[in-house]
Amino acid sequence: MKIVQVDDENLDFVVGEAVRALKRGKVLVCPTDTVYGLVADATNEEAVQRVFKIKGREKGKPLPVFVKDRKMAKQFAHINISQTKFLKNNWPGKVTAVLESTHVLPKELELHGKIALRIPDYELLNLLLKKVTRPLTGTSANVSGAPSCSSAQEVIAQFKREKYKPDLLIDAGRLPKSKPSKVIDITGNRRKIIRN
Repeated sequence: MKIVQVDDENLDFVVGEAVRALKRGKVLVCPTDTVYGLVADATNEEAVQRVFKIKGREKGKPLPVFVKDRKMAKQFAHINISQTKFLKNNWPGKVTAVLESTHVLPKELELHGKIALRIPDYELLNLLLKKVTRPLTGTSANVSGAPSCSSAQEVIAQFKREKYKPDLLIDAGRLPKSKPSKVIDITGNRRKIIRN
C-alpha cells in the first residue's frame, strides 16, 4: 500500500495521483468529512468487487456511493420533488440518502432496487469527484466488523495482516472525531432512519 501525505502545499499533486489511480481501477483510502473511506470508481465493477474483498464485506450488503452533485445523483436514482427538497437541505454533508435506483451502476451497489448516495463535504474528495467525473464508492476504510478509522495509522494497523489491501492511502493526519454518516431511506411516504 503506497502512502501519500496531503497538505495545502501538495493538494494538486495528490489529487492528480489519486485520479490516475481511480481511472486505473485502483482502490484508495481517502479522508472524508466523517472517517477515512475506501474509494473506488463506482462504475467499474471489478474495482467495486475489490472494495468488497478488501473490506471483507459480505455480498448483499451494498456500499454507499459518493456523487459530485444532485445532477449526477439523478443519473443513478429516481428523485422526486420532495426528495430533491430533502437533498438540498442535507447535501453536501453527513447524510446518506437511500433512493430508488436507475440500475445504471454495478448490482453490488444496490439492495432491493435501492441505492445509497451522498455528496460529501470535504475539499479533497469533492475535487476527486469533479476530476474523475464518475461516482465513487463511499464506505469506511476498515475491515468489516472493526471500528472505523480516524487516522492513517489506524488504517495501516487494520490492514497490516489482511490478504487484500488498498492500493493507495492518502494521509491527511487525524480527522476530527466523527461518526459515519447518517443513513436515511427517503423512498416511502415516511423517512426511515437506517443508521443514526
